[in-house]
Amino acid sequence: MLKAAVVTFPGSNREGDVARALRQAGATVVSVWHADTALPAGTHLVVLPGGFSYGDYLRTGAIAGRANIMDATRAHAARGGLVLGICNGFQIACEAGLLPGILMRNAGLKFVCRRQHLTVERADTPYARAYAKGQVLDVCIAHGEGNYVADVETLARLEGEGLVAFRYCEADGQVTAAANPNGSLNNIAGIYSPGLNVLGLMPHPENLIDSLTGGTDGLGMFESLMGRAA
Repeated sequence: MLKAAVVTFPGSNREGDVARALRQAGATVVSVWHADTALPAGTHLVVLPGGFSYGDYLRTGAIAGRANIMDATRAHAARGGLVLGICNGFQIACEAGLLPGILMRNAGLKFVCRRQHLTVERADTPYARAYAKGQVLDVCIAHGEGNYVADVETLARLEGEGLVAFRYCEADGQVTAAANPNGSLNNIAGIYSPGLNVLGLMPHPENLIDSLTGGTDGLGMFESLMGRAA
């Protein structure tokens, strides 16, 4: 059974939602505090949840990326362990050096909270095997700094090595400028590490795991982590 450690930082507010999604999929979930120096024994997955860690001071995720628990998280990732960063967790993962690039203010300089369509760029990873390549997902976004930016060389590497996980798109799957909610380069909504064990994404899959809340397209990510294929 998958054992997930969900990290809470001062200002996190989505740790309960992602823990519920993991438990619903069948995972064992333990809570970890940012000041801890070690992960629980037997941890398979570390989750960096959404929220406003440390009030987004300095830069989003900058202080959290230097928290005690992140040393253990980096070591876990270096061993091939899974790390999932959602929204603020994506920002933290970039600041901690787990993923390249950075998340900046939305191009419109406004907080965006709405439903959003994504395309699944690849379905052969631990996070996406319950989906199909090219599948369009209906998820939720809620962020003010979701504008993914990287230098030309990094962007070329992400594209060339197939490390883009999801892109913002229209309901029919077309990747357009109009479908981009924050100005992210190449409509990037999420990226993988070279080993495909670290995923950072801005949308919140944990929001839509039950039809009572308006949809279930997010559930596939947590089912994927449990080893369930499409």
